[in-house]
Amino acid sequence: MPGQLTHYFTDTADGAWAEFLRHEEISDPEDLATVRRALWAVEIGDPPPLQPQLARETLTGGRASWQGCQREADRSRSGGALGLTAPSAALHSGGARGWRVDRGLQPGPARDGMVFVFFERRPDFVGWQTTAAGHPGEELLARVRHFDEPLRDTGES
Repeated sequence: MPGQLTHYFTDTADGAWAEFLRHEEISDPEDLATVRRALWAVEIGDPPPLQPQLARETLTGGRASWQGCQREADRSRSGGALGLTAPSAALHSGGARGWRVDRGLQPGPARDGMVFVFFERRPDFVGWQTTAAGHPGEELLARVRHFDEPLRDTGES
């Protein structure tokens, strides 16, 4: 169903970057220096409970499986689904690991990345820009509580 609104989210920032790099076919580390994108954290609430009825190999496949995934999404939307939750095609299994700090930066436990697809307008979603062209936006500085600044009465508890 061409032209219908669809939102795609990932469960990690690495997943979002991976989806971008995959889509743009960026595989050379030298090309990363030219990437300038905004990255947002978005509160979506509960992810869509529906999972696609496709083999994992199809869901995580390459170009050849893309049309099958699109047909499954169209079928789900036509059946009244508001969205889908699926494994990330852009991350290898276990590739959504985060990081821990323990005597330096250490890899977190392996975890599979997820993609959340919503088929409708979602004005209830709230987002925070985490980077703008590779760094936080300047507007964030006014909302940062620095160690040296005196407490202000902001109504916070």
